Amino acid sequence: MDRLTAAQAAARLGVRTETLYAYVSRGLISRERAAHGSLFDPLEVERFARTRRRTTSPSHGGARPAGADGSPLAVIDTDIALIEDGELWIRGVPIDELIAAPGETPRFDGVVRWLFERTELPLPEPRPLRSADGDAARAVVAALPPESPAFSRLLAIVAALGAGDPERYDLRPETVARVARRLVAGLVDALPPAGSSDGVEREDAAGGTPLAARLWPRLSALSATPERVRVLDAALVLLVDHDMAVSTLAARAAASARAHPYAVVTAGFGALDSTLHGAASASVHALLSAVRAGADVTAAIATATRLGGVGVPGFGQPLYPDGDPRGRLLLRALRETADPRAEAAWEVAEEVIDVVRTRTGLLPTVDLALATIALAWDMPADAGEIVFAVARSAGWCAHAQDEYGRAPLRLRPIGHYVGPDAADLQQPGSIAR
Repeated sequence: MDRLTAAQAAARLGVRTETLYAYVSRGLISRERAAHGSLFDPLEVERFARTRRRTTSPSHGGARPAGADGSPLAVIDTDIALIEDGELWIRGVPIDELIAAPGETPRFDGVVRWLFERTELPLPEPRPLRSADGDAARAVVAALPPESPAFSRLLAIVAALGAGDPERYDLRPETVARVARRLVAGLVDALPPAGSSDGVEREDAAGGTPLAARLWPRLSALSATPERVRVLDAALVLLVDHDMAVSTLAARAAASARAHPYAVVTAGFGALDSTLHGAASASVHALLSAVRAGADVTAAIATATRLGGVGVPGFGQPLYPDGDPRGRLLLRALRETADPRAEAAWEVAEEVIDVVRTRTGLLPTVDLALATIALAWDMPADAGEIVFAVARSAGWCAHAQDEYGRAPLRLRPIGHYVGPDAADLQQPGSIAR
């Protein structure tokens, strides 16, 4: 039987050739190397095509997907993140290939540059992201009450950074890329130090230190060992984008109205600052802290479930029936550190995971991994929110860069009115208008 070329196999699967090779690298499909390129078994391709768990969109001739209440959902084209077959790809690259291996230089800075510059992989030696002068942003944060939550500080920083950036209204792709790099770095560099430290070294903002290493002292007073920084860097990479999450939809809607990147990130923060999204790890941190303090695991889980309102916090990502790969990769990176603090936190998390998995079948999400990291290294309960927000800001800016090239206001939906008929309001006894 004639073999399929890479282009033919990709066309049969309805994916790009980059995604096809991502399947190959994951061992999901095999190939045969030939003189003129890779060849694929047509029967294997056909079997794989039938077993893929992909939601069919209208653009592919299928039924329109529906939400939990049965209402139709919009389908928005994106070339950034793909969630398919229980895995996550960023621009056709498996997410685990973007994470730095032990001993390597942190990669988040390079991933952010790659999102906008489309450089070839493997990533070159990444140049650390640089922020602009952040004195105004630091002053604004310093004026906030000490107990201000994470998102309040981040919103203040974005507003201050935007106010001082003369390029904020320039929506050309190359300018958006520059603004995005400064914005993401500025979010980190303007944060105050953790604990009672007298300050954070200022020369790091000049661009000589990777962003994860600069973020560490803002989250923990413990020493920033290379292993610890690598885990934090992995978390940033894993959270950079995740398809059309509610915060990404909010960010793209703002971009469709031609909001500048700082306003786009602010819109994203508005949706991210929610119990079921960016703030979920804080609820998990409370659960893990209670178990570490000696609370009965089952009782602590019940309390967390009751307070969370929807399921067990940190478990059951609906897009991944077989488990959230981001959580799995981040927990693995944590365990590879051989850090006694990390090991102790993992043992607490493992106890909770075992009970939840046995009783419900649910598997941990990236929120549980973030909370475990915060628990391990004495970070505040909202540390996971900060990591999430810094990372996803880069993704939102990439979405904005794409949206600026599309028709303006295209994401303005039409409401389906279900209120009282106007004629009913004219009846006797109706409320006067």
